[in-house]
Amino acid sequence: MKIIIVGAIAGGSTVASQIRRTLPNASITLIGSDSRIGYGSCGMPFVIGGLIEDKEKIGGPNPKRFSETRNIRTLVKHQVTSINRKSKTVEVCNLETNETFQVSYDKLILSTGCHSRVPSLKGLGDLPFFTLKSYADMEEIVRYLDTEKPQSCAVMGGGFIGIELVENFIRRGIQTALILRGNRVMSSMDKEITDVLYEEMKANDVDFYFNDEIERIEGNRLIMKNGVAIKTDFLVASIGVIPNTSLAIESGLTIGVTDGVVVNEYMQTDDPDIYAIGDIAECIDWVTGKPKRVQLAWHAHRQAFIVSSHLADRPVKLNPFLGTTITKLFSLTAGMVGLSEQDLRAEGFDFDTVSHEGRTNAGYYPDHGTILIRVHFDRNTRQILGAQAVGNKGVDKRLDILVTAMMGNMTVDDLAALELSYSPPYSSPKDPINLVGYKANL
Repeated sequence: MKIIIVGAIAGGSTVASQIRRTLPNASITLIGSDSRIGYGSCGMPFVIGGLIEDKEKIGGPNPKRFSETRNIRTLVKHQVTSINRKSKTVEVCNLETNETFQVSYDKLILSTGCHSRVPSLKGLGDLPFFTLKSYADMEEIVRYLDTEKPQSCAVMGGGFIGIELVENFIRRGIQTALILRGNRVMSSMDKEITDVLYEEMKANDVDFYFNDEIERIEGNRLIMKNGVAIKTDFLVASIGVIPNTSLAIESGLTIGVTDGVVVNEYMQTDDPDIYAIGDIAECIDWVTGKPKRVQLAWHAHRQAFIVSSHLADRPVKLNPFLGTTITKLFSLTAGMVGLSEQDLRAEGFDFDTVSHEGRTNAGYYPDHGTILIRVHFDRNTRQILGAQAVGNKGVDKRLDILVTAMMGNMTVDDLAALELSYSPPYSSPKDPINLVGYKANL
């Protein structure tokens, strides 16, 4: 079997490795436009901030060694420019020589990822400007910071990547302004959670410009719509990404309402010989049953396993996605699973919310933390529809318990009965998760 994989970062390099294990005799070709494969995109903000001192630790495997040890033909700095579904071939361009050639396939896997959304601003070229999506983007930012030693910056966008960049610029001693069209950071989460994040950022000297946006750039000044001018050394945009679906569109594959490639539970497109995984794949939401596209590493890795199993005639169906995500912000950790309060209202759910704020472990133990947990549940069935947490210790543990509870179809009341591990350094006789369950019955 001849298998071609287009895109060589998280999903592409992972599916190539997994197919090699499940199909030891397959001919596998991995094609990527970058010079690197399989690098740790999620670690890039922490390299920028210097928390990860050696960028090569997230740099991924050496392409040549990867090719030799796994017997996978690996083409870096190459780009697939077209797909001929009738002849089952792809046209490939060597980006260094501009040479083009064709490669045939039996099965084709698209893992082409996304690219950063760039704002349309008058005067954008007047100021050093960056986005962060690729390893090369990260290297460009680090090089600029190391050589130019800027004192100030502005970040557009307050989502997960935006706030991680803010923290890491602050870590490097750069005065940082955060510019938001809306009225709060992390708008995908509940206001009660984002209020805590805002206070943490304010305590770390982040400057905020809410309900505002850049009208134009004049030299090193950002002229804002609300009339103020922000003087800054450089600008970073983290205002979303656009899926790289041009190949899929040009080859006639169906694009869904999320702008992703429509796939079935085995990651097949409407052409059964073409699969799509990662950022471009439109899957299903666990709570609503509606189309959902998740741009996170866990999901790409899971999809890679689904594809490799299907190709090996050991099919495993992909579950709908909960969209679990977590982030670090200075001394805090925040995460969410399922739908937020605003999402549930928009979808018309009849739901209640239970909150618990308290210690993460025994108060008499020297190293205790605090946590705020919010759980949304169906008013009639008591099924958990979404949950969020923020705190300085143990957030990941509690969030993962709630993920497991949702996937196990537990009710909010069942949380009180969970026999969770207890010792003063780790929890209390009634864990915060147990207390959520008890409070839901009040």
